[in-house]
Amino acid sequence: MTEPIRVLHFADIHVGMENYGKTDPQTGLSSRVVDFLHRLDEMIEFARENDVDLIIFAGDAFKTRAPNPTYQREFAHRIRDLSDLAPVVMLVGNHDLPPTMLKASSIEIYDTLRVPNVRVAADYEVFTQETKRGPVVVGSAPYPIRSRLLEDNHTAGMTIAQTDALLQENLTQILDDLAEQADRYEMPRLLTGHFTLAGAVFGSERAIMLGRDIQVLLSSVADPRWDYVAMGHIHKHQNMTRGEAGVPPVVYSGSMERIDFGEEGDPKGFCWVELSREKTEWRFVQLEARPFVTLTADLRTAENPTEQVLKLIAKHALRDAIVRLNVQLAPETEARLNEVTIRDELKRAGVSQMAAIRKQVEQPIRARLGGSPEGMTQEQLLERYLLSKETPPERRTELMDAAAVIFEGKAGD
Repeated sequence: MTEPIRVLHFADIHVGMENYGKTDPQTGLSSRVVDFLHRLDEMIEFARENDVDLIIFAGDAFKTRAPNPTYQREFAHRIRDLSDLAPVVMLVGNHDLPPTMLKASSIEIYDTLRVPNVRVAADYEVFTQETKRGPVVVGSAPYPIRSRLLEDNHTAGMTIAQTDALLQENLTQILDDLAEQADRYEMPRLLTGHFTLAGAVFGSERAIMLGRDIQVLLSSVADPRWDYVAMGHIHKHQNMTRGEAGVPPVVYSGSMERIDFGEEGDPKGFCWVELSREKTEWRFVQLEARPFVTLTADLRTAENPTEQVLKLIAKHALRDAIVRLNVQLAPETEARLNEVTIRDELKRAGVSQMAAIRKQVEQPIRARLGGSPEGMTQEQLLERYLLSKETPPERRTELMDAAAVIFEGKAGD
C-alpha cells in the first residue's frame, strides 16, 4: 500500500507586522516581528521531526508589498531551512504582489535565482511535483488580479457589482479548468489558492487588506477531483467543508501569529496533511502564539477602583501577554483611579506590552462634548466624535481599537 504524502500547509506570515511591539535587544527587530519568526521556526522543527514530503505556502509572506531587506533576509533563512527538508511551493498572495504590474513580486526572487527545491506559483496552472513518497499533482490559484482576469472582456460602462460578477465567473471557469487538468492523473491531487471563499469567517485580515476583495463560491473549489484544498488569505483557521461528504477538505490554515485584539481568542498554527487519493486526512497543529488579553471592569460604583483593577489583574495569567484594560467609570471614580499603580502592577505580572487603558466615563452628553479640542489626543477627539453620535459602547470600543492601530502606525512613521 502506498504511503500517504506528508504535506505541510501554512499561510499569511506577514513578516513586518509590528503592532504592539518594542525593540528586541537581541535582534534589533520589533518584538512582534520576532514573534512571527519564532512561529516559523517552531513549524520548521515540527516538519523536520515528522519527515515532511511537500511544503505548501499559501501566500502573503510580508506585511507590505515592498518589504525591507532585513525582513526579506529573515524570511529567506526560513525558506532555505524548509527547502532543505522538502520541495516548497510558494503561492503569490495579495501582499506579495508588486505595487505596479511592471515590478517584481516580493517572492519572485526565488524563481529568478532558481533556488533549489523552491517553486513560486504566480500563475493558474497544474503541475506534478515529485516527493520522496511519490508524485503529487498541484494546482495553483494565486490571488486574482482583476486586470489579468478581465483583459479579454469589455468592462467599460459596467458597475462595480457587474465587474465583480464577471470576475467571479471568469475565476470559477479557471478553477474548473484546473480541476479538469488534475483529473487526468491517478496520483494524489492538491489545490492551493489565495482568495476569499463565500461563507468564510473573517479574522483581522480586513484591517490590513490590500486591494478590493472578491468572494468566490465554495463549490468552485470543493470539487472531488481534488484531495485537499490548501487555502490562504483568511487569518482565521477553518475547514470550509466540515461535515460534508464526497468533497475534499477545503481548509484555511489561518495566520500563525496574532495581529491584534480581533484575534484574541483564535488558535494559531498550521496544517499537517496526509495526502492520498480520495482518503486524505489532516489536522491543525496549534502553536503558542503571543497571548492578547482584554481586561474589563465596571468601576462606576467602586469604592476603590484602583484596588479593584489590581484584584482583576491577579486573577489572570498575563506573563508575556499583550494587555488592554477597558474600564467604565463615573466622574468621581475616574478621579480615584491611579493609572501609574495599575501599570506598575502589570509590569510585575510580566506583561509583554500594555496596549492601552481605555476609560469610558459616564457623563451627560453636554459635559462630554464641552471644552476646547486644543491639546486633545487623536483618540480623545475620536471618542468625542463617537459620543456625539451616540455610538453604542461596544461599537465605540471596536472603533477605538481599530483607530489605535492606525494612530500607532502614524506615530512610527
